[in-house]
Amino acid sequence: MSDPTLALQDRAAPEGTCYGCGSTHPSGLHIKSYWDDAGEQVIARMPSNPEFVGWPGLVYGGYIAMLVDCHSNWAAMAFHYRAEGREPGTLPKIDCVTGHLGVSYRKPTPMGVELTLKAWVEGEVARKSRVICEVWAGDVLTVSADSIFVRVDTAALAQQAAKA
Repeated sequence: MSDPTLALQDRAAPEGTCYGCGSTHPSGLHIKSYWDDAGEQVIARMPSNPEFVGWPGLVYGGYIAMLVDCHSNWAAMAFHYRAEGREPGTLPKIDCVTGHLGVSYRKPTPMGVELTLKAWVEGEVARKSRVICEVWAGDVLTVSADSIFVRVDTAALAQQAAKA
């Protein structure tokens, strides 16, 4: 059994290079996602540092969208592993990509407050899974997202991209 204290990213893709969630990206954000204690949601906590400012005193919406995208993708993959009764990182590897990213900015997100992302699969875990993600600044819900993540064979995806 893998170590549940390690983030999903470190368990399932320790070689990951994504700017948002890749463990090995030299200057990336290194988003870390974990199952909550009840095993119902995948949680990540991120800072709202000054380099991510949009309007004065507010977090840049593009930063929030990137957090939602990466974290929601990891939620999709975590739910796939669980649906198959497997630990993250076991073979064959599960990968998903963003099919649709739907982000709704409900309230301004203030700087200087830790952001908590909560994500889960709504409905069936399938080739295309619907993921709901919330971003909380302290106890205020500032962003909600309703997105689709698609399970893929990354080797085939890379070949297809090379032909484009």
